[in-house]
Amino acid sequence: MTLPATLVAETAVRNADPAAMLRGAGRSGTAKAKSAAQDFEAVFLGQMFQHMFTGIGGEGPFGGGVGVGIWRSFLTDQYAKSFAKAGGVGLAHQVYRSLLAHQEASATPAPH
Repeated sequence: MTLPATLVAETAVRNADPAAMLRGAGRSGTAKAKSAAQDFEAVFLGQMFQHMFTGIGGEGPFGGGVGVGIWRSFLTDQYAKSFAKAGGVGLAHQVYRSLLAHQEASATPAPH
């Protein structure tokens, strides 16, 4: 039984299996790898940005109150996505190259 390509891709993303995510991928696979690498960098940057806001009190634009923590998390997520989309710190490029190398290695048949 062969599973549809979309189901295989969704399962691969959920299981975080780069080989399965890129299996049988052509141009769309490289676009998916680039997107995954950029998303990975955005998550990394988001974690870094969260630490930036740790020491900020509830004054100024943050205003204090119950919703400050939630608002800050949305803000840091958007900062991270914007930074990653604009080129980030170069992490996405390295992850992308690693994903492509992994794809090529898994696509190459083993010598007998």
